[in-house]
Amino acid sequence: MKNPIISAVLNFFFMGLGYIYNGNRILLGALLTIAAIGLTYVENFHEFAGKTLQAHDSTAFSILFVCVLIANTGLAIDASQEAKKINSEKKEE
Repeated sequence: MKNPIISAVLNFFFMGLGYIYNGNRILLGALLTIAAIGLTYVENFHEFAGKTLQAHDSTAFSILFVCVLIANTGLAIDASQEAKKINSEKKEE
């Protein structure tokens, strides 16, 4: 049995880990996790003209933050639904 809440939380905070937890779409989960690490690097550590992205352009930082928030919310919902589907298929067996 897969816990839909754990799956959703993992996918929200760590893109792709919810899929890995569910055991389905493991390659997608791994690629999303790698992409999330790259986005975190750009968002927090990459420098533009000696300033971080947040200090350099608050509008770009805000847009990036909102886009990641929307993507993570969608991934969390999808992972939760996938876990529920896995559980219902196991009950039918």
